[in-house]
This record gives sequence, C-alpha cells and structure tokens, in this order.
Amino acid sequence: MKRIHIGKLNEKNKGEKVCIKGWVDTVREHGKLIFLDIRDVSGVVQTVVSAKSNKGAFDKTKQLTKESSVCIEGVVNLRPAGTTNEKIPTGKIEIEISAVEAYTICPPLPFELDKNDISEEVRLKYRYLDLRRPEMQRNLILRGKIIEVIRSFFSSEGFTEFETPLLAKSTPEGARDYVVPSRVHPGKFYALPQSPQLFKQLLMVAGMEKYYQIARCLRDEDLRADRQPEFTQLDVEMSFIDQEDVFDVVERLMKCIYKEVLNENLKIPFKRIPYKDAMAKYNSDKPDLRKETNEKYAFSWIVDFPLFEYSKEEKKYVAAHHPFCMPNDLSLFDKDPTKVFGKTYDLVLNGTELLSGSIRIHNPQIQQKVFDVLGISLKEAQEKFGFLLNALSYGAPPHGGFAIGLDRFIQIITGASSIREIIAFPKNSDAKDIMLDAPSIIDAKQLKEAHIKLDIPATKETPKKKS
Repeated sequence: MKRIHIGKLNEKNKGEKVCIKGWVDTVREHGKLIFLDIRDVSGVVQTVVSAKSNKGAFDKTKQLTKESSVCIEGVVNLRPAGTTNEKIPTGKIEIEISAVEAYTICPPLPFELDKNDISEEVRLKYRYLDLRRPEMQRNLILRGKIIEVIRSFFSSEGFTEFETPLLAKSTPEGARDYVVPSRVHPGKFYALPQSPQLFKQLLMVAGMEKYYQIARCLRDEDLRADRQPEFTQLDVEMSFIDQEDVFDVVERLMKCIYKEVLNENLKIPFKRIPYKDAMAKYNSDKPDLRKETNEKYAFSWIVDFPLFEYSKEEKKYVAAHHPFCMPNDLSLFDKDPTKVFGKTYDLVLNGTELLSGSIRIHNPQIQQKVFDVLGISLKEAQEKFGFLLNALSYGAPPHGGFAIGLDRFIQIITGASSIREIIAFPKNSDAKDIMLDAPSIIDAKQLKEAHIKLDIPATKETPKKKS
C-alpha cells in the first residue's frame, strides 16, 4: 500500500485501510492488547493490536521497542468514548493493526527522548537521536520555512542567487581564518571565507546588480551561545543604491518573513538611531527597545557608525566594521580619523545585532585613503586586496549591502537558548563535533601530501613528530 503521512489522518478516514511508516514513540502493553504511538515528521497517531483478533501481528508488535522504525497497515477507527486525546490532531482516531513490519529494532536508548534534563554533551554525541525530539524538529522545519520565504522574496524582487568560493585568500583584518594547506602549491594556503564580502563586491563590478546568497561562513573565534565556528548568513548586495534602498528591502523582507512564517503583522519602517545617540541614551549600540515599544519584536536601525577606532593594544587605527565602508566626510581623514563616520548600519532585534552592512567604497582612491589610515601600505594593499582595487578601477558602480546572521535570527524567533538548538549538527563550546569526534588526527601520508610537519609533542589527538 502507498504510505500516508500521519498528519493527514483524521476522523474523515474512518473505515479506510491505511499504511503509515515512522518510529515507535511509546509502547503500552495491557494484557492481550498492545498500544503503539507511531510518529513521523508530520505527527503522532495511536495504533492498537489484539492477540485475540490478530495473533501474528500481536507477536511481531510485542518485539518492538521505542524508536524502532516500522511500517504498519491497518484500519482507521474512532477511539472509544472517553479515550480521545485532544492535545494532538489525530487524538480522535486510532489504527487497528492488521500487519506490521519492523525495519530496524532499536536497542536501549542512551537517553529518553522525552526528557529535558539531558546534558548537552550527550545530546550532541547522539545528535541523530536528539533531532527526533519534537522541539528540535519544529526548530529545523521552521528554519527551512524561513529560508524558503527568503528565497521566494528575493526572487520576486529581481535578485539572483550566486555561489561564491569556499577556498579563498586569507585577509587577516577580521577574525582568525581557518586555513587549508595546498597540496599542489607547497607552503601556500587557502583560507575558508569569513564572509563572501569581496566576491559580492566583485559581482557588482561585473554588472550583476542584485545578488543574494544563503552563505556558509567560517571564523576561528572563541564561541558563545550565539556563535559557531561555521555559521549561515543571508548575504545581499545591490548596485546603484543608497542606504534608503537597503532599509526598504530589509524592512519588507522582515515583514514578509513574520507574516508568512509566524502570521504576525510587523510594523515598518523601523526606528533609526544614530550610533552616538544610542551610546548616549542606552550606553549600547544594541539597545533593546521592547519596553519602549510594547511590539515582542523590537527592531531598530543603528546608523552612522565611526569608520575607525584606535586600538591601544595595536597602537594604530583599526576598521570599526571593515575597511570597505564608504566614509561620509573625507575632509576629516587627516585631522581626526575617529570623527569620520561611515555609511554603515546595523539592524538590532531585541538587543541583539541581527544585520550589519554598509554602502561600499567604489572609488580606488578613496579605498587607498582608508588603507592609509589603517597603516596598510600601497604594497601591502596590492598584496592583500590588489584584485579588488584593480576591479574598482574598471567602472565600479556605487553599491552596498548587508548580511544577516540567520542562526541568530532563527534563535530569537524560536526563543531557543542557543543557536545550537536551531542548527542540525553544531559544534560544542570547544568547537568540537562530539558526534564525529572532529577535529581529529590525520595519518602521516596525508600530512606528507599537504607538506606539513608537526612541531608539537605527540598526544592522544596528534600524530608523532616526523624526523
């Protein structure tokens, strides 16, 4: 028989013979009766088999354990009066089992899936079981729905989704890079992208005009509840636009997401607060405005950030956002760089930075002035960003964009305690994948092929040093 998803069953199916496939959620044995709750991704339904009416199916059912995967055929009946379960959509029906097939009998579980006091380490080690829990499935299905809405929105707005390389060039002005040794170019390394920033600017130079990407990004930084070494962001860039165009697109995107996913009517436009005013009033560039607005989702734009900050540790000026943001006033460069503001903007939601972006520098002379303030010489700029500076000289259009941290955004929407609750296979707080036991050692042959010699003593997790 053709399978039907459990979520499609209700009282209208009374008397029909159906086939369901899923996992054994609970087992309840009452003498000559066995009740099984069967779960698939769409819902849960009660099934029942009697030793008196179907001894063969009863004996097979008796061997099943919780979380075994099964195929069950049977007739949909209404539950007897007084036994309905109003908490679930299928609570008024049950399936009288006529045939049962066990695909896999599940051994004793390392933890009970319906318990909430499971350590995160155990949950991550057995993530494939943890993901069977209803709350985790709700989170990930919601995540997929949000991404589906995002893609539909940008397609309707005339954007094209592009893919950018994962093996790129190290630009250590930001966070630490993850680096990848080259086998065919000994002693040289790729860097995994912290963002597609440079590539999307090059796509604007190439005349693509409206770019977006659901981009995987990687940063070798210390972890917190809202950070992972690899994360997902919505990356967007547009040509021939100004800040108002960016604000308009983002606000309409958010309104669309909240309507399509949560059925809530988000009020736009969002409040705009200059950086200096936010610091003066809230002592933060990420103010939580929920008490002021009473809407549970309080959005605000923070605008006009300083372009530069002075690092006492490094004893030089550093970029407050990144070194490709267009300045508002070039006349202050030589007087006091800390008073130069950029055409930069952050979108804050409930006290959390959700989006960061800027109008970019499209003029190579202005770009070099920024590099001069940052202490990046012409030679160094050519070594690190020569491809970008050269590209900008070939008729680059005014352009700008933004990136939204999707993991952080979805965490807020679901109310999850950390982004690990809305990522299918996250790393733990030590940047380890406990399930895969990664990072792990690689053998001597792989090291040799990558032209790597380890200069550290042998430990449980590292191979012995080669002579």
